[in-house]
Formats: sequence, C-alpha cells, structure tokens
Amino acid sequence: MRKTCFFLLLLISSFAHAQKLRVAVAGISHGHTGWILGRGDKGDLELCGIYEPDTALARQTARRYGFPDKLFHTSLSAMLDAVKPEAVLGFGSVFSHLSVVEACAPRGIHVMVEKPLAVSLDHALKMQALASKHRIHLLTNFETSWYPSVEKTFQLCLDSNYTGAIRKVVIHDGHQGPKEIGCSPEFLAWLTDPVGNGGGALIDFGCYGANLMTRLMRGRQPLAVTAVTRQFKPQVYPKVDDDATIVVDYGDAQCIIQASWNWPFSRKDMEVYGNKGYVFAPDKNTLLLRNHEKLPAIKKQVTAADIPVYEDPFRYLFDVVRGKIKVADDGLYALSNNVTVVRILEAARTSAKTGKTVRLR
Repeated sequence: MRKTCFFLLLLISSFAHAQKLRVAVAGISHGHTGWILGRGDKGDLELCGIYEPDTALARQTARRYGFPDKLFHTSLSAMLDAVKPEAVLGFGSVFSHLSVVEACAPRGIHVMVEKPLAVSLDHALKMQALASKHRIHLLTNFETSWYPSVEKTFQLCLDSNYTGAIRKVVIHDGHQGPKEIGCSPEFLAWLTDPVGNGGGALIDFGCYGANLMTRLMRGRQPLAVTAVTRQFKPQVYPKVDDDATIVVDYGDAQCIIQASWNWPFSRKDMEVYGNKGYVFAPDKNTLLLRNHEKLPAIKKQVTAADIPVYEDPFRYLFDVVRGKIKVADDGLYALSNNVTVVRILEAARTSAKTGKTVRLR
C-alpha cells in the first residue's frame, strides 16, 4: 500500500512537472529581465536556458540569481537545439527581436518580446509573416496590459458604453529619464541608440499609447499621424529624442500621446473622453469617472479581484500556449495590434523628421 502511494505521488509529481512550460530567455540586457529571472517557481514555468553573448553580463547575472553556468549560452540557435524550449522570452534590444523570431519560428517555438514589437515596420512585417507561416504565438508584453484600471477602462468604454462614442484620448507615459532612474549600462547602451531601440522616448514610451489606442479603436487603422520630438537633454541623450508628442487621427476620434524622459516623476496614465462622459485612469488601480453633467467625478478603486486581468504576463503566456485562453484579435498582446503600434511609431518618427503629417490611408 505504501509503495502504491509512493509511486502515485511520483506519478502526480512527474505529471505536474511535465505540465510546466519550458521557457528560455534570449538576451538579458533589458532592465525588465528581473521580472522573469527573479520570478521564482510558481509551478507553471521551467527556465531551461539563457542566451546572452556578453559573457561578463552572463557571469554577473549568474552570481546575482544563483544560476549555474550551464544555464547560459552564447549561441541562440545552439541553445534552442540543446534545451528545446516551448517558448522564448526576448529581453535584448528591440532590434534583436527579429533575429529571435527568425531563430524560433521555424523551430515551432512561441515568442514573447518586451515592448515594442520591433524597431521598424519592415522588421514587424517580417516577424508577422514568420509567425503566421510557422503558426507560433508572437506576443508583446506591455506593463499597462496588467493594470486593472486599464482593463476596467476598456470595459466601460467598449462594453458598457459609459463614455459614449470616443472622441479624444490623452495618454502620458514616461519618467525622469533612463539614466536618471539608474538603468544599467548594458540597458542604456541600446536604449539610447537609434539602431538598437529605433529611437528614444518616442519609441520607448510612445508605444504604450499606440497599443492602448489601437485597443480602444478595436484594431482600426488610423488615418494620419503627426509628431514633434525634442532633445531637452542632448548632453545626456545626444543620439535620440527624449520627448515626443504624437497625434493619431482616426477621423471621428483623436489620440494625443505624450511620451517623455523628462517627466518630474514616473507616470502611466490615460484619459478617455466620449460624447457622454470620461474615464481617467491615473494609475493601475484608480479610476475617476464622470458621466454627463454629474458632479463630482466618481473615484473608484479597482483590483484584479474586481475585474479579470492577468497581472503576471508569464502566466498569460502559459495559458495561451497551453490553449487555456485565446488571444483576442485586437487585444493588447495581439500581433495585429502590435504591428499597428509599429506602423504608428514609424509614421510618428517620419513626421517628426520631416515636419509633415504622415497619412496612412
């Protein structure tokens, strides 16, 4: 009887382990790598490999997290063939995202990258084609995707029609600057490089607004994009912009995206104005609501217990790959949404350079 129970426990343990999603990390220079490397065992993921060509950074990371040296690899393709992950998490430069998908897609390996999807529309379209051809999930992770206030805003604006027809959206994202807040040298090296990041604050924080507005517009393509960029700190960021204002025109609605490395504090907030009312999400758990002429505005606190939202992007990845949920076509993680994000950002970059509005259709 004891032997039977023992083997039953072993069988259950083996089954539970087999259900873990085998993931590898491609690049660890991104400042957000701690989200996965320091996540701990939640019973859903198995970290089976880390690709990082910078051996000094790899050694430093191994010491910091107590990882064995054998977990690290200097060749992405060799790592993929050796450890055979089911999914790969891209935490290198935005420019590197294409090469990660080029390596993973033909092997049938799903990919999640940190925002934005790509440095250019050319890269984004190549990645989309590869994902489609090889039938892999290609997801983009934005911090604001985890916010209960953001999910509740979508519910109020799109499902319950609290605001009525959306007319204007104003989105602010950014902080004091990557150097000012203490980003690592490895992160700064590509984040402040026009090739590695595709631009400065316009790319780094303009992508949030484009992602959110594309969801609010149910995936619609904008008519035109106009943008202005500034270098308020050329001595700190000589190669890229550190402030951007992007106006995205839909004909019947407009989005104003203000992205900056010059805010006096970190911020990620959104205002949605319709013909019936407005929703203001000043942080991840707070909403200010006003409908028609009613005063004062209602202040509401929302949490993941109030409205279903994945506060852990890696659990979201697990459930997508395991088929427990389906990625909504116009959802924040969706490939179609994020190709549109890159389309908007590229038009904004062109507009800022030429001083002209860029028409998309």
